[in-house]
Amino acid sequence: MKQHVLTLNDKTSVLIDTDGMRFDIRYEGNTVISANSKNLFYFEHLRTKDDATNTIPGINMEKAWEESFGGENDVRPNGPQSVGLDLSFVGFDHVYGLPEHATDLALKDTTGPNAAYTDPYRLYNFDIFEYELDNPMALYGHVPFMMAHSTNQTVGVFWLNAAETWVDVEKSASSGVVDGILKSFFGNKDEVKTVNSHWMSESGIIDVFFFVGPTPKDVFRQFTSLVGRQELPPLFSVAYHQCRWNYQDEADVKSVNGNFESYDIPYDVLWLDIEHTDGKRYFTWDSKTFPNPEKMINDMSSFGRKMVTIIDPHIKRDNDYYVHKEATRLGHYVKDNNGVNDLEGHCWPGGSSWVDFTSPEAREWWAEMFQFENYKGSTPDLYTWNDMNEPSVFNGPEVTMKKTAIHHGGWEHRDVHNLYGMMMHRATAEALVKRNEGHNKRPFVLSRAFYAGSQRWGAIWTGDNTASWEHMVASVPMLLSMNLGGISFSGADVGGFFGNPDPELLLRWYQVGAFQPFFRGHAHIDTKRREPWVFGEPWTTHIRDAIRTRYSYLPYLYTVFHEGSVNGAPVMRPMWIEFPEDNNTFNLQSSFLLGANLLVTPVTHSGQTSTSTYLPGTAAFWYDLANGNTQYHSGSTVSVSTPLDKISVFQRGGSIVPRKLRVRRSTAQMKNDPITLVVALSPASQATGELYLDDGDSFNYRNSKEFIHVAFEYEAQGNKATLKSTVLHSTDKHITDSTVERVTVLGASGPAKVTTTCEGKEVVLTSTFADGQLVVKKPNCLVSGAFTINFEF
Repeated sequence: MKQHVLTLNDKTSVLIDTDGMRFDIRYEGNTVISANSKNLFYFEHLRTKDDATNTIPGINMEKAWEESFGGENDVRPNGPQSVGLDLSFVGFDHVYGLPEHATDLALKDTTGPNAAYTDPYRLYNFDIFEYELDNPMALYGHVPFMMAHSTNQTVGVFWLNAAETWVDVEKSASSGVVDGILKSFFGNKDEVKTVNSHWMSESGIIDVFFFVGPTPKDVFRQFTSLVGRQELPPLFSVAYHQCRWNYQDEADVKSVNGNFESYDIPYDVLWLDIEHTDGKRYFTWDSKTFPNPEKMINDMSSFGRKMVTIIDPHIKRDNDYYVHKEATRLGHYVKDNNGVNDLEGHCWPGGSSWVDFTSPEAREWWAEMFQFENYKGSTPDLYTWNDMNEPSVFNGPEVTMKKTAIHHGGWEHRDVHNLYGMMMHRATAEALVKRNEGHNKRPFVLSRAFYAGSQRWGAIWTGDNTASWEHMVASVPMLLSMNLGGISFSGADVGGFFGNPDPELLLRWYQVGAFQPFFRGHAHIDTKRREPWVFGEPWTTHIRDAIRTRYSYLPYLYTVFHEGSVNGAPVMRPMWIEFPEDNNTFNLQSSFLLGANLLVTPVTHSGQTSTSTYLPGTAAFWYDLANGNTQYHSGSTVSVSTPLDKISVFQRGGSIVPRKLRVRRSTAQMKNDPITLVVALSPASQATGELYLDDGDSFNYRNSKEFIHVAFEYEAQGNKATLKSTVLHSTDKHITDSTVERVTVLGASGPAKVTTTCEGKEVVLTSTFADGQLVVKKPNCLVSGAFTINFEF
């Protein structure tokens, strides 16, 4: 056995066995990831059918060149070309990731004596109708990224391969990974917890990246430094979106918008599905139902709102349709297996062809289609939804594109399949930037298909879910897994796409959706109308309250998005990210953290009026925001009241959360509204928090550093305490006129004399105290400046 040690830094090294092609990744002397310890490394080279040396022991090569599936023949001109490798996580018992699957957050075994499934996890983007729960079947998008976590360390691996991929998982005690010299690192133990994974791709190369942490946030920082971080979205897109397939005409749009006004329910975006077009021709409008689209959009803009239209990758084959004529003339379609003829198939318009988004020239042309002179009736307040971009081909194998189709550069579709949706997402986002003068307006694009790095281009949703309690519950681990894979700006259709939710399910879905990163109500064309007011009282009031709660937390949520854009931290987090040493959290998926400081537990079944939540951490406080801000100690499971008008939300002791309690019709109307700081004290009577603000629309925050970043700190000494604001970054450009309207201190010891110093003046403030809650009224200090509030108890 020939072994070599490659030292990467003072903590990380790689032990290389050149005889066995084995690599052991060490951190601080301990092996944490072992590659090829099970000897499953393999690859198949490209070959031609008439090659005389073309034999593989045990393989009938006559059948290796062609396969029939579902009535389709997959001809392999290069023969079988699969690759595979086993990766073992040594010293771990839990692995996570591999989005998107409707399975548990902690990945279950797919092989071995404890296998929960009969198949590996499949990573192959495709359009799935009414997907099953607790099944490793492939869904709409995938990130081949896996994390392993223990109380000691977090590590990750990224398998960079866009072909169809399968991953087996099996937990074991030792699995032969720890043997010989390696046992010394584990105290010569014969049994060490290990999770074995086996990665298999149909084609491509083996290109694996290892991340050694050692903390969860270190792994996110390392991974997103490679694939890209979540772009900071425009502020309006973090608010509430209203959608269905389809709002019928301009009168329907006006009526829906008017009802949001009448019922005093805030929202920011109204969406139009495929029926708004002229015969499913994208970049067009139905002249009968939407004769004046520009006026319609401008009317919405007058309320501070936006619109979104759907644009899919399939283009109707109609010689009188200018988009098709140009794509054909310029050669921008994916080609058939001969590499010459345009690929033809069926989708919503009937006979269709698909734009080849792997081509830089095709992406440039795609951007031209979004120019205002080409996309007639569009305005800067019209944004885009990319659906069916797995891609979905109704008459293709497994309702997707033939693997033999040819892309730019001669690549077979089998090699780039999982990239296609992200490349469309990218092309559309770039197009929305380029259409505006100065290229200084942030895009918003929602995509169904995704791959590693899609977070650079916009938002993702979990696809065509169903109006059931089970699907609502499943949305939590699905979105947590997507966030672990870097896809932070993600959500599930509130109410379920298929079927008709009863009012209780709809309400409970709104309540949990209000605390998830992307918040949109959506429904199938065959469902009954379900806008927030449809079921009447008390449902309208409760749904309104849920949506208004979302708007009140936008300052906090936007700050969390900023954090992720800087360091890769997910917006929606499993508890173990913030409490990595609390092993009680490792299998929990019924609760989640929004950022670091809000712990949310949804109601999960009909008639439920109380909710149990495990409060993570040691020697810490949590405050029940739904029930009088009651203080609880960490490390225990508590049951709190959650009648119809409440969802369980706890604020972490030691945190300061900024809110806007004057909720108006849209984010644009709230721009200069005052801030309330909710200070939740730790056992040491301390708390910290941050607030990030920019114009919410342009790239000036990045290009010319036009933003405000403020840190808050509350400290107590004896019978005195101070709340200080420190400006971490400011700008000469005007961002906001917002002031601090109120400070609420949870866990306060009693009433206090309160004074403030801002703009050089000391002012005595009015305050009230009850049940451990001190409320300070109207400090009126600018949030963009430094200030101090003094407390004397």
